Amino acid sequence: MTGWLALLAAGLMEIVWALGLKHSDGFTKFWPALGTLVAIAASFGLMSIALKSLPFGTAYAVWTGIGAAGSIVVGMGLYGEPANALRVLCLSMIVAGMIGLKLSTPA
Repeated sequence: MTGWLALLAAGLMEIVWALGLKHSDGFTKFWPALGTLVAIAASFGLMSIALKSLPFGTAYAVWTGIGAAGSIVVGMGLYGEPANALRVLCLSMIVAGMIGLKLSTPA
């Protein structure tokens, strides 16, 4: 598995655990809480694989960016959170930053 693929998967697990955290009701619901913990472990494990070949700062920024941007999109899609022009612009800037980091990283 390449570092970038591991990083993408780790970022997607960030979205999964954030979603699970919402559904766990403060870790009072067993299955959502368990799913959250599994997703956290998977995210950290995949991130550790990515860090073997990617620069730390780039990997961390992209990892959190995937989680943040993905959580915004999930919030808009599943929970009807606002998708106004300013929020979409800010989301676009997060994505543009991650693309810029990817393009400027030699690994």
